[in-house]
Amino acid sequence: MPVVKYKDEPTTKAYEEKAKNLLKSELKRRGLTYAQLVEKLAAIGVEETERNIANKVSRGGFTAAFLIQCLVAIGCTAIRLSD
Repeated sequence: MPVVKYKDEPTTKAYEEKAKNLLKSELKRRGLTYAQLVEKLAAIGVEETERNIANKVSRGGFTAAFLIQCLVAIGCTAIRLSD
């Protein structure tokens, strides 16, 4: 039986998609662009480029730490995980 890597599991992909959509939704809710997110991240000591952020978000494959950094940087104090 072939070994399935964690990143290739359908469940992992589904949660990566949820994380991506969560971050995009919070940015949209606040009317923020990736360029503005770069500035806000820099203000808390996190160095990213706009291109890096766009790549991470389009892939959906970013760390929980990155997600939390972004949420803190944009002033998000609560998130809703389901409707």
